[in-house]
Amino acid sequence: MPLSALEHPRIAREREREPVIQFSVFMANRLGRLHDVVRHLAEPEVHILALTMLDTTDSTILRMIVDDPDRTRLILEQQQFPFTETTLLVVELDYQRKIQGMLEALLEAELNVHYIYPFLNRPGGKSALAISIEYPDVAEEALRRHQFTVLYQADLSR
Repeated sequence: MPLSALEHPRIAREREREPVIQFSVFMANRLGRLHDVVRHLAEPEVHILALTMLDTTDSTILRMIVDDPDRTRLILEQQQFPFTETTLLVVELDYQRKIQGMLEALLEAELNVHYIYPFLNRPGGKSALAISIEYPDVAEEALRRHQFTVLYQADLSR
């Protein structure tokens, strides 16, 4: 009897190593638009784990990481919120691993950081940062060499 995709060990390992997805939602700079997005995600219990907003005169870009990208994608499409998806590198930090050490590892690898934002909370009291960076594979390797923990989407899903 053939194994299902989820039961096959190779496929299961690949799913565990899927990169973290960031959704960038494009909204008019109007009262209540952020609330609309959050409300539509909260109803089916999609949890926003990290978010940041970039505000301009006419529009706002909401960047967020969630625990259920598939459900989020469906909701954003159904509610007709324009959005894009990007993969990000997520690094877990604890009291021993500070931001400076993380940045030194990336500098040593000669990588440019585009932007960083923190997670709202993480189980176990550890912090995490979402990082948009050039050459994420090289960045991941550099961070692991310096004993930093890089998280994947499966680490964030509930």
